[in-house]
Amino acid sequence: MERLIAKDLLKIKAVFLRPEEPFTWASGIKSPIYCDNRLTLSDVAVRSDVEHALAKIIQDNYPGCEAVMGTSTAGIAHAAIVSEILGLPMGYVRGSAKDHGRNNRIEGKCEPGTKVVVVEDLISTAGSAVDVAEALREAGAEVLGIASIFTYGMKKGTDRLAEHGLKNVSASNYDALLEVASEEGYIGAAQIPALKAFRDDPSNESWMEALKQA
Repeated sequence: MERLIAKDLLKIKAVFLRPEEPFTWASGIKSPIYCDNRLTLSDVAVRSDVEHALAKIIQDNYPGCEAVMGTSTAGIAHAAIVSEILGLPMGYVRGSAKDHGRNNRIEGKCEPGTKVVVVEDLISTAGSAVDVAEALREAGAEVLGIASIFTYGMKKGTDRLAEHGLKNVSASNYDALLEVASEEGYIGAAQIPALKAFRDDPSNESWMEALKQA
């Protein structure tokens, strides 16, 4: 599954590797990779692969799941499709409560004690997924864990998930992506160690110098 989804993401440029001309994140960090998993919704075949992968993750890892909750906004569509595949209720959690109406933050029915899985598109530092999980816990839900499309596997993200007692299972990951990207000619095999060095310490730009030597 990890290799299939990695291949899909590369094919439609939902994940785009550009090591020689790094992207700049909002934090100012230089990155050789850019992710926009919203693009998976526009490709019918890839969308099917992704949503069935997420559904299988939930079935295999969170068998007691009673409802699927998407992160806002990237996880909403995926949560809706996955909930349809699994025949489960669906909702989503806003970034902040509405300032009108009932001032809801959680949209959709979520009774106390409901066993829920959070659907997220991308795990980097895991901030949004943790925020959603904590909002659901405050509402009385039992958060079984997170199902996500892709994870960088960054230490900050894995540490934050562990700190909040959250399990995440991703359909694909950075290591699988680099392996497939090398095999299919998106990058050279000699570039992989430098690209892994970025993942291991994104704030340290020495990976760029190592890349020049690859």
